[in-house]
Amino acid sequence: MSLSGALSSAISALNAQSSSLAMISDNISNADTTGYKTTSGMFEQLVTASSSSKAYSSGGVSVSGRSNITQQGLLATTTNATDVAIQGSGFFVATNSTSAGGETFYTRNGAFTTDNAGYLENNGYYIEGWRTDASGNVVGNGLESINTKVALTNGGATTKTSLAANLPADAASGDTFSSSMTVYDSLGQSHTLNVTWTKSATANEWTADVAPATASDGTVTSGTYTIDFNSDGSLSTVSSTNLGITWNNGAAASSIALSFGTTGGGTDGLTQLSSGSTTPSVSNFSANSDGISFGTLSSISVGKNGLVEATYSNGQTVPIYKIAVATFSDPNGLVAHSSGMYTSTATSGNATLQASGENGAGTIYGSELESSTTDTTGQFSNMISAQQAYSAASQVVSAVNKMYDTLISSMR
Repeated sequence: MSLSGALSSAISALNAQSSSLAMISDNISNADTTGYKTTSGMFEQLVTASSSSKAYSSGGVSVSGRSNITQQGLLATTTNATDVAIQGSGFFVATNSTSAGGETFYTRNGAFTTDNAGYLENNGYYIEGWRTDASGNVVGNGLESINTKVALTNGGATTKTSLAANLPADAASGDTFSSSMTVYDSLGQSHTLNVTWTKSATANEWTADVAPATASDGTVTSGTYTIDFNSDGSLSTVSSTNLGITWNNGAAASSIALSFGTTGGGTDGLTQLSSGSTTPSVSNFSANSDGISFGTLSSISVGKNGLVEATYSNGQTVPIYKIAVATFSDPNGLVAHSSGMYTSTATSGNATLQASGENGAGTIYGSELESSTTDTTGQFSNMISAQQAYSAASQVVSAVNKMYDTLISSMR
């Protein structure tokens, strides 16, 4: 056995155990780091070609780090509505710039907050997603940095209204009655419309005239309807179902589809039955309209399946983005960077973008964060093993030193 070989082997052990201790130190330091994945020291034996059955030449040991990127951390609930976590496979897509040309990163660290410009960011990295419509359907052509200020206000025009009421069959010809309903224009401004019901001279026939309660609000372009009933009071026919209004406040003209109920014998809308009163009146009037009043953005949250939702002062909550999940053929081949970010390599393969919970991608949860995978108990055990191996290797160095002294002394 060569003394120089023994010394070289011991030194390689010292270097390897030092690197292992550095990995353990990193793991313990990041025990509370969101989305952190532990690194394990993988030791490999070094063998020299000169070793044989009659002569042994020591080799040594080397160590390399292996990050357990696919290991799932526990999800912990938080009070921040824009925190996100993934249960299962995949990574959030992030970029270091909101403009074109930024570098793409991938992360499990979902501690995102809204910056002054409205973007969801984490230490200078901006999470990406697809733009959606108000129903949560993707409408964009590709990923973009999520900007919560894309829809600071909210409002929508009324496009349909369902009317229901009982028009008194015992009313006299020419009698008129009034009802009112609320609709919204394209600017989210509310308007009150009056409905004037007039009993016709023709049996079982009424007319309805719809107009803004305030004449200065706008002009009706089509708003008069002839309504006929069957002899049992059920709805027979309606001359038209379209209400057109030109507004005077700069809003787009409204075209509202009116539903008076099921024609041909329906009783789910308008009916003509006796009021049973000496003073007939329209009873049980209701008008159910779509449309949304004007509202301003009040809060942002991440809901189920990675939908970024905006809540407005009018009480409406509307999806504005869908967060993407990137999956890889070999996630452990990603290269780690600071702040829990990774970049793809030839080993990891290119990212495949999926929606939350689809095609093997993990499920996104809002108001939760993924905890570090560091087990401090296990790391302390590894640290003791590394310390003992290091001490033993240092004793080999000391022994070789004494043997060298003995060899040199014998030659004097």
